Amino acid sequence: VQLQASGGGLVQAGGSLRLSCVASGRTFSNYVMGWFRQAPGKEREFVSAINWSGSIQRYTDSVKGRFTISRDNAKNTLYLQMNTLKSEDTAVYYCAATSAVLATTPSEYNYWGQGTLVTVSS
Repeated sequence: VQLQASGGGLVQAGGSLRLSCVASGRTFSNYVMGWFRQAPGKEREFVSAINWSGSIQRYTDSVKGRFTISRDNAKNTLYLQMNTLKSEDTAVYYCAATSAVLATTPSEYNYWGQGTLVTVSS
């Protein structure tokens, strides 16, 4: 499956952004989808994941209550709504797909998008 992420940009602290990830090539609804991020000089870290139907979501603690993951299988699209953004959310955000159960580590994901940069100014 090919993944194309978009929606990043520059936003002030406290603002919002919505990231999108469009999938093509294989049946999108067969995959667990995740969002990861990588800040300069840091390792790629898990942000959120969602199961194939959208009924189960997972979040890293630092984004709980601020970020919402969702998917539209009819549109082959994954979303990440990010509210109350903080400077520490600044990173390149990647969408990823896996056939495994609701996974939270990068090594469990087989397919990756190219990343979209989110910069939060304080």
